[in-house]
Amino acid sequence: MGNKITVYHGSTKIIEKPIFGAGNPNNDYGLGFYCTETIDLAKEWACSAESDGYANQYTLDISNLSILSLTSGDYHILNWLFVLLENRKFRISGEIAKQAKSYICEHFAVDYKQYDIIKGYRADDSYFSFATAFLNNTISVSQLEKAMVLGKLGEQVVAMSEKAIEAFEFANAFLAQKEIYYPRILARDTSAREEFRKEKGRGSLLNEKYILDIIREGWENDDARLQRVVLG
Repeated sequence: MGNKITVYHGSTKIIEKPIFGAGNPNNDYGLGFYCTETIDLAKEWACSAESDGYANQYTLDISNLSILSLTSGDYHILNWLFVLLENRKFRISGEIAKQAKSYICEHFAVDYKQYDIIKGYRADDSYFSFATAFLNNTISVSQLEKAMVLGKLGEQVVAMSEKAIEAFEFANAFLAQKEIYYPRILARDTSAREEFRKEKGRGSLLNEKYILDIIREGWENDDARLQRVVLG
């Protein structure tokens, strides 16, 4: 395959040619074409309770594309959270959460908009709630890091630029039956929440670092206490 990878996009319809500029600007990384390298995940993302969907398969030539991988070991969970804060609609209420957002945006920013492709975690409902809990100082940074591997979501691969969109070649489309794949979405979410509740019960609160600790102690982007590789 060389510099070509196989990716899948979950949708309610067959999409032979992705369109640059289409989609929801409030997705995790902003406006882009969201894919995964795992066909079963794409099938889950394609389905709703009411309708079947399709996992659209593409060959993506990444030879001349710039790629930002948030799970490469060069970045940490607060870099990911910064990108999420710039794009997803968070309910920021309370002084702690407001200060947390400001601090993260000031100290853990990533210049992600210059890249053709972004790879990173996907903020499903449960994961989005974990991020919100962190901003509200109710879970620690290590608990947020561990939460990201619960449910085994894998990475999403997002085409951000017109150049990246042009590098897609349609290969096939696979039916995703809602009776099979929608229950898997619910089961994955439930499993992540249950595992997270168990994780929260382990360890001592005295050893955990919360967003208020990070702000008070003046953590910076290169702080050694921030785990560099989160995705398992």
